Amino acid sequence: MQFGIVLFTSDRGIAPAQAARAAEEHGFHTFYVPEHTHIPVKREAPHPGTEDGSLPDDRYMRTLDPWVSLAQAAAVTDRIELATAVALPVEHDPITLAKTIATLDHLSGGRVTVGAGFGWNTDELTDHGVPAGKRRTVLREYVEAMRSLWRDEQAEYDGTYVKFGPSWAWPKPVRGDVPVLIGAAGTEKTFEWIARTADGWITTPRDEDVVAGVARLHEIWAAAGRPGTPRVVALDGKPDPERLAEWAEGGVTDVVYGLPDRAEDEIAGYLDRLVGKLETMRPGSLVAA
Repeated sequence: MQFGIVLFTSDRGIAPAQAARAAEEHGFHTFYVPEHTHIPVKREAPHPGTEDGSLPDDRYMRTLDPWVSLAQAAAVTDRIELATAVALPVEHDPITLAKTIATLDHLSGGRVTVGAGFGWNTDELTDHGVPAGKRRTVLREYVEAMRSLWRDEQAEYDGTYVKFGPSWAWPKPVRGDVPVLIGAAGTEKTFEWIARTADGWITTPRDEDVVAGVARLHEIWAAAGRPGTPRVVALDGKPDPERLAEWAEGGVTDVVYGLPDRAEDEIAGYLDRLVGKLETMRPGSLVAA
């Protein structure tokens, strides 16, 4: 089981490059950042994690661009995987986004993974011209179109929301593709979407029985004829040895811990304490740089 760090980026506190470098120096496998292009003041879409639907954190309004953030992180690191948790691809043009991601992957030596969401904030999606009731369909077309641009010498796509004729596009990702994980509630609908289109699942704070979710995802994955098993990234609060053991046995491949947006010296201390707890529970789980 691999361990990662997610920084809810903002224009305050530690910069993504500093955070990624610190995470790599402490032996973490992956560094994640989120995405929101903007938050409409007039909101009809409730936040799924609060009782009254309000925003739980003002960083939603202050989120940095994920691809610029990860590009800076790539420049000061050598090994750590660079990922999003989660990005919102449908808020971009798919051709230019495919180029951005492929370029970052090329320049970082093949270290990029895309964690994507369907988008809970339908007000935000509406401003980007995405029909709320079609957000899963739009994302599927975006992923399929981007994969054609990443994989094929002459890429093309003919969908309802994405269309382009035979085209050349380089660079290609180092591994020939970029893994795509879906961050969404662990429902049958989500798992069927993943089995058809993606490479794995990122849990949400509202997924209480992660192991049962993984088991069902494995069943749907196998029924879809997908080889191997999907990657499963579980969001965690504080390390707990029993929970980590249960998750590892149940098929969770990655566990991610949130990083506060504090000053760099405070972050170093936080990571020291987190690594100490993880190494006590699972010796050898982190390899120091």
